[in-house]
Amino acid sequence: MKIGIEGQRLFRVKKHGMDMVALELVKNLQLIDSENEYYIFIKPDQDRGCITPTKNFHIIELEGGAYPIWEQNALPKAAEKYGCEILHCTSNTAPLRTKIPLVVTLHDIIYLESVAIFKKGGTWYQKLGNMYRRFVVPKVIERSTKIITVSNFEKDRIKKFFGFPESDKRLVAVYNGVGEHFKPVTDKKILLDVKATYKLPDRFVFFLGNTDPKKNTKGVLQAFSDYRKQSNDDLKLVMLDYEKTALDALLTEINDKELINHIHLTGYVVNTDLPAIYSQCILFLYPSLRESFGIPMLEAMRCGVPVITSSTSSMPEVSGGAALLIDPFKPNEITEAMTKLLSSETLRKEYIEKGYAQAAKFSWKAMAEEVLKLYQEIAENK
Repeated sequence: MKIGIEGQRLFRVKKHGMDMVALELVKNLQLIDSENEYYIFIKPDQDRGCITPTKNFHIIELEGGAYPIWEQNALPKAAEKYGCEILHCTSNTAPLRTKIPLVVTLHDIIYLESVAIFKKGGTWYQKLGNMYRRFVVPKVIERSTKIITVSNFEKDRIKKFFGFPESDKRLVAVYNGVGEHFKPVTDKKILLDVKATYKLPDRFVFFLGNTDPKKNTKGVLQAFSDYRKQSNDDLKLVMLDYEKTALDALLTEINDKELINHIHLTGYVVNTDLPAIYSQCILFLYPSLRESFGIPMLEAMRCGVPVITSSTSSMPEVSGGAALLIDPFKPNEITEAMTKLLSSETLRKEYIEKGYAQAAKFSWKAMAEEVLKLYQEIAENK
C-alpha cells in the first residue's frame, strides 16, 4: 500500500505542537512498518536532518507557496503523481479536491467554537489560520474516510459539534505520546550548559505560555504576582518563546509592571534541551483554558516535576490524577496550588511519583501502531 503523509512544516527549524506530533508519527512508523510504501510530503526548509529516508520512506519536497495554496494545490497533485492510496493530513486541514481516501488528524476544534474568550487576543497569523480552518474543516469532515483526534474529550466535542450519528465510526481517538528523551537529567555538564545557553535562574517555575488566549498567560501572571506578594519567596518564572512587548502589555493589564524583574524569557528552546529545563524547575504550570491533549504535562511528569493543570477540557483525562487540578479561570486557585506544592515536600514527592506512573502510559510507538491499524482497516475495506 502506498501511503502519503502531509508533513508540510517538518523541515522548519522552530517546530511546535502539531509539527512534533507529525514528526513522531513518521519516525515511529519507520520503526514498525517495513512493508508499506510511504511518501512524506514536505515544504523545503532548513531542518532536513530531522527525518532520514529509508527503503520504504520517501521524503518529497514540494514548493508551492503559502500554506493554503500548498495544501490545496501542490499536495494533492503530488499524492496522485506518486500513486498514493491513502493521504494522511496531520494538522487539522486537508485538500478539498482529491479522489484519494483521506485520513485527517483533527487535533481540536477550538477555532470553530463560539466561546468569547477565544475571540480576543492572538496574532494576526493565528487569526488568519483560524479563518482558513473555519472554511476548510467542515468540508474536510464530510469527505474524510477516517478522522483521528487526540483524546476522548475532543472526540466528544467533535461528535456534538458536527452531529455525528452513532452509526458513523469514522471518528477515533488516538492518544499522543511523549518522547523517550524526556527523563530526569542528572549529568551536571548538560544541566550547566543548558542553564548557560538559556540564562536560567537558580530557582524557578516553568510555564510554556504563548500569545494564544487559550494558554491563559494573563491568569498565570496574575497568579505568580499574587504568590510573590503573599510570600517572601524570590522565585522566578521562566517562560518559553514569548515576546517582551506582549508580556509588557499583560503586566500593565494586571497592574504589576515590576513583575518583569522576576520573569525570564528564554526565546525558542529546541526540543532536545527541554528535559534539562524541566529537570531544573521546581514546578510546571499548565493551567490552560482549553486543550485537546496537553503533551507538555507528560513531558514534565517524565522529568520528575510536579504539575499544576486545569480541571477543564482534556487535562483531567490526560493527567489522570497525577497533577494538582485548579480552575484556570480563577488565578487565586493557581496561587493556592503553588503555595501547597512549594510548602510541602511530601506533597511534591507524591505528585512526582504519580507523574512518573501516569506518563509511562503514553508512547509515540503506541500512537503509530494505532494509526497503522487505521491505514490497514481502510485498505481492507476498499
